[in-house]
Amino acid sequence: MVPLDTLDQIRQRFQYLEAKMSGGAAPDQIATLAKEYSDLKPVVAEIEGYRAMLTHRDEAEAMLSDPELRGLAEDELQSLKEAIVKAESKLRLALLPKDAADARPAIVEIRPGTGGDEAALFAGDLLRMYQRYAEARGWKFSVIELSETELGGVKEAVVNIAGDNVFARLKFESGVHRVQRVPETESGGRIHTSAATVAVLPEAEEVDIDIPATDIRIDTMRASGAGGQHVNTTDSAVRITHLPTGIMVTSSEKSQHQNRAIAMAHLRAKLFDMKRQAADDERAAARKSQVGSGDRSERIRTYNFPQGRMTDHRIGLTLYRLNEILGGDLDEVIDSLTEADQAERLAEAGL
Repeated sequence: MVPLDTLDQIRQRFQYLEAKMSGGAAPDQIATLAKEYSDLKPVVAEIEGYRAMLTHRDEAEAMLSDPELRGLAEDELQSLKEAIVKAESKLRLALLPKDAADARPAIVEIRPGTGGDEAALFAGDLLRMYQRYAEARGWKFSVIELSETELGGVKEAVVNIAGDNVFARLKFESGVHRVQRVPETESGGRIHTSAATVAVLPEAEEVDIDIPATDIRIDTMRASGAGGQHVNTTDSAVRITHLPTGIMVTSSEKSQHQNRAIAMAHLRAKLFDMKRQAADDERAAARKSQVGSGDRSERIRTYNFPQGRMTDHRIGLTLYRLNEILGGDLDEVIDSLTEADQAERLAEAGL
């Protein structure tokens, strides 16, 4: 059972915020108070519903001593107990600290790893998988940078995906994805293993990351397509180098002004991600799960074509629906990862 004194403290804080916003807050405090109030509102709604059920249960238990009402009370108690269990589960999740980045758009980077041409082809498969998943959820999928091989594989892909709770749904995709299959270029029918790396970064705002102009170098260059062929004749492509870290980002749209904005957004996301990773590392001793680690050197998933199998190694999930998953049907995988992460965080919080 969730401690009732904890629930009462949350309700009291909510009531304090409500009163403060009604007239006692300084103008410069309003935004901060409104944010906390908004975050607590759905939690308090769950608390009120849960407390009402407990009161109803107590009333039903009191009716058990009345012979005429005993049968009705027993029926009501049975349904109430089931409802209270479900309400407790929802309340525990509501009490978990929220990741402020969950609701944000995401920048997804995909790069081939070991495996040569086959790794690049697999990187292309992953790019299409995420594009189809985005389309199925009604998200906006925009390519920031795409470099392809002559065989149609991907040397590098950077995309922006915008919509409801994008980062929350995609954040567990970061890591090394491994594929086992017979490559199209293999005449002997041998199964090869290759890999591609995925990084999912929450989109950052200027208030999250301040980048002084002295910290960056901006170069313009001629945009080029696969095979080195020019896609336009002006030096519109932009490369931004963050001097303190050496991070380099590029954008190759036709508008140089647009490219600067896109590249800066990408750079902010990478620096914001570094900041978040550093905070995660500080908590690593207390929390060692691989589910939420976002470690891009960690092999997280294997796609086995001969067996039509996908295995997520972090939670031991195996599904024999490989074609559907690569076709963008990722909800079962993502839901399982989310539930595993929630279960661990609940255990950590003692809820």
